[in-house]
Amino acid sequence: MNLLQYTQAFERLLEQGRAIPHAVPIAARPAPAPGAPLALLLSPHPDDEALTGGLPLRLLQEAGWRVLNLPVTLGSALAQRARRWAELQASCDCLGFELLPAVHQAEGRLDPQLQTRAPRHWASCVQTVTEALLQLQPKALFFPHAGDVQPTHVGTHALALAALRAAGSRVQTATVHTEFWGTLAQPNLMLELDAPQLAQLAEATACHAGEVARNPYHLNLPAQCIDAVRRGAELVGGLGQAAPAMAFAMLYRVQRWNGAEEVTLLEGGRSLPLGASVSGIL
Repeated sequence: MNLLQYTQAFERLLEQGRAIPHAVPIAARPAPAPGAPLALLLSPHPDDEALTGGLPLRLLQEAGWRVLNLPVTLGSALAQRARRWAELQASCDCLGFELLPAVHQAEGRLDPQLQTRAPRHWASCVQTVTEALLQLQPKALFFPHAGDVQPTHVGTHALALAALRAAGSRVQTATVHTEFWGTLAQPNLMLELDAPQLAQLAEATACHAGEVARNPYHLNLPAQCIDAVRRGAELVGGLGQAAPAMAFAMLYRVQRWNGAEEVTLLEGGRSLPLGASVSGIL
């Protein structure tokens, strides 16, 4: 094989992937043990729980954590929200994540300008997330980083920080910044995924049939995770470092909420290969 044939093989895979049915078989999954540590996902849209869910999935499968998805929105189009809720339920079932009601169900987008455009509604959203934090006391809180470009992703970052400030010292949790539309400038965790884990995330993404019909996020996910190995080699491992022997990875920035602000964990960065303890980093 030469490099032209290698590149053409990717083209064929993408074309063949379009014929894969979106119906996803849901396997029965064991319930987490009572008192298991809990990860809470603040997902900007239905599908983000799958597109950034590598670490939550490994926490569930390898360390017995509970994973709860708190969708921040069901998208901005009111007419599509029933469909998107049903797809989200199917995706969470596929992953073994539990699902909570959406935070923002009013008309319009949850973006950074919502604070000034609709201050009462913004305050209600902050209260909803704050109450979830206080009730659930998650050991890890996942949300997009501040530079994730898409307005609802950036708004979700602001919402998470506003809720953390409202909770103050009543919540002690790791905060895990995720990436999708904009890459993390300073990730400090490169998490390896194996092919079955990545396929499960792609299957969950495919549950969002209305979304992947217009943009095949599920088919692009492997390439995204291949590229994360390239970036993580130097952004996490250090400038000039050789790429690790991983096929697929996701990048995160792991910090800790100390009751007043986020403080950095994993100084110098950490590469977490398959078989390494995932809960120890949090």
